[in-house]
Amino acid sequence: MIDRATVERILDAAEIVDVVSEFVTLRKRGVNYVGLCPFHEDKTPSFYVSPAKGVCKCFACGKGGNAVHFVMEHEQITYPEALRWLARKYNIEIKERELSDDERREQSERESMFIVNEWAMGYFEDVMRTDPDGVAIGKQYFRSRGFRDDIISKFRLGFALPRRDALSKAAIAKGYKEEFIVKTGLCYRKDNGELVDRYAGRVIFPWLNVSGKVVAFGGRLLDSRTKGVQQKYVNSPDSDIYHKDHELYGIYQAKKAIVKEDRVFMVEGYTDVISMHQCGIENVVANSGTALSTHQIRLLHRFTPNIVLLYDGDEAGIHAAMRGTDMLLAEGMNIKVLVLPDGDDPDSFSRKHSAEEFRTYIEQHQTDFIEFKTALLLRGVTDPVKRSEAISSIVKSVSVIPDQITRDTYLHDCAVRLQMNERTLVSTMNRFISGEREAQAKEAEREERRREREEEAAAAAPQPIGLHSAAEQAGEVERLLISEVIRHGEETIFEGIETEDGQTINLSVAQYVDYDLGQDGIRFANETYNRILAEAAMHSGEEGFKAETYFLRHPDIDISTVAGELAISPYRLSRSLQMKHTEESLRQRVTHLVLDLRMDITQRHIKEIQRRLREAGSDMSAIEQLMKEYKEAQQLRNILARRIGNDIVT
Repeated sequence: MIDRATVERILDAAEIVDVVSEFVTLRKRGVNYVGLCPFHEDKTPSFYVSPAKGVCKCFACGKGGNAVHFVMEHEQITYPEALRWLARKYNIEIKERELSDDERREQSERESMFIVNEWAMGYFEDVMRTDPDGVAIGKQYFRSRGFRDDIISKFRLGFALPRRDALSKAAIAKGYKEEFIVKTGLCYRKDNGELVDRYAGRVIFPWLNVSGKVVAFGGRLLDSRTKGVQQKYVNSPDSDIYHKDHELYGIYQAKKAIVKEDRVFMVEGYTDVISMHQCGIENVVANSGTALSTHQIRLLHRFTPNIVLLYDGDEAGIHAAMRGTDMLLAEGMNIKVLVLPDGDDPDSFSRKHSAEEFRTYIEQHQTDFIEFKTALLLRGVTDPVKRSEAISSIVKSVSVIPDQITRDTYLHDCAVRLQMNERTLVSTMNRFISGEREAQAKEAEREERRREREEEAAAAAPQPIGLHSAAEQAGEVERLLISEVIRHGEETIFEGIETEDGQTINLSVAQYVDYDLGQDGIRFANETYNRILAEAAMHSGEEGFKAETYFLRHPDIDISTVAGELAISPYRLSRSLQMKHTEESLRQRVTHLVLDLRMDITQRHIKEIQRRLREAGSDMSAIEQLMKEYKEAQQLRNILARRIGNDIVT
């Protein structure tokens, strides 16, 4: 376990803009930064980063927090793993105490799989570096492809010994469990129970995700063994840490260059990526011959909206260039296509040319995708029906582009190029758009019906008696109130309050909320909120106490997560519309929220009494008692309503 002093050093070093920029392209906007949210489908920037507060937040999906929370959410790792990730980034030595047996058993399965993969990558590298067969076969193969040693190291390439049990025996000897060797896909079991290495006798290409974790491997048969073999490459199967349609080969090595160049090249295979890096072009990734998925497209869009599809000049390469393009257009990507001279692929072409020659060729020969598709589909076509089908396909591609001006520009160019009436193309495009909207509306309607059925089922289920059952979720009023405690908990809103013993005191936001609710034993439904309020009230009188900083850096991950979610105001008003923050405005806001919370509790209490009255049947004594409670609750509600009406902030 990481000691508290080390955690503090990590939190001190972690710059939120620096951390988020590893994964999201940020642009400065005023005192903050903004980019596309990495946690949901975000086509317009809604992800804000505040360097002053040290937090980030998406105003669409609500996810965010400090640097640790961001890494946890983005990488789907635990709190300790996120701290270690940041420690590696900032070269901070981790000081840990020995884990107990129980704590060791609680280490996540995902972490175990990452650890096994990290070890395996080092094992494959070491085999190729030190084993006689590794040097003679594995390294010789890569050198025969023209790869320099520095490029081999950069991509962590390796070799698996031909023996079918070499890796499994080495892993078990190192103390790694068979369970995780199998779950990562490094080995598999035969029907007789024998453990077999998946990549035996193959050169190894590790897959690193966007943060540099080893998620999978690709293994290639050597050239002497590929003749007549259908499966030249073997890749890791899908697992808890690897989904083929979520990852792109080379993204970790390419991400900084992609941001710098504001463009990404998409190629088919491992060696294409590696050869282009060696040539000096680093903003390149591969989808390994599969159709692009929306996950992969959105991953790229976080770094750049500009993509060049770079493929072989043969028929298979041209076909590959066409796959997934409508999805790219629908996600707002600007697509160019570059088909290399027939007989060349990116690997062979980059080995023949310098980086400057390659870039010059790209600039001179890349084609806008719509223009490329038009030329491709209509080349040599004279049959009117086939020509009509080709034009419909082109217009359908244009119809998925989200920006209307871009769509109109493309249609105008198509009309000129095809010598057609532009209105005909516009009418055809509108039919495609209407059809897609109808399909989306039907899907939304189906989703709404499903949600209504779930809500009806939940409403019909027996509800526990009591205002704050363990299953009850905190309401919006509670969230807003605890947000004020986190952001302004130490600030004084009442001065010169006289106590029963004649003393005069001041009350901070946290102390006032704690005192007011405590008078009637009112607690938040969310237990984490109760802990935040108690700690804020306790520390408010201490010199230098700042609630927001205190809770954002709290050692309890539940508390720091809540603080991260609520530290940034949910409202993005222009500077001219923002209400000035004064003691008076803060006091009005907090007292109003306390009254709202009391009203919310009273309203729920009234509904609970009404439910119990319906179930009382003919029990007159119970009905009489309930009617008395009902009357008292109504009177309290009326008093609160009048107070809220008098205290509303205009």
